[in-house]
Amino acid sequence: MAKPLVVVIPHQLGRAEARRRLENGIGQAKEMLQKAGLSMADATWSGDRLSFLVAAMNQRVDGDIDVEDDAVRVEVRMPLLLSLFAHKIQQIVSQNGTKLLTKQ
Repeated sequence: MAKPLVVVIPHQLGRAEARRRLENGIGQAKEMLQKAGLSMADATWSGDRLSFLVAAMNQRVDGDIDVEDDAVRVEVRMPLLLSLFAHKIQQIVSQNGTKLLTKQ
């Protein structure tokens, strides 16, 4: 197992609004993953933590999204093979997370 990928996305929404946006964005994330040939097998909330499982290239990737008052912390744990794509994954998570958490 490779070192976890961690992305911290600052926001100014407050914890409740950030969580609401993430809850609403799960459907969009599943669609985006599906278009890329990936599938989100599981996404469950426990308090302000969303745990997820994604299947990619016969590999399983899991992680957690922790919602805080002023930031969202995304941690993705992936097999060594998929860690070769860590930089690209980090860019996608950061860009899409920032869009989702920008005040509108």
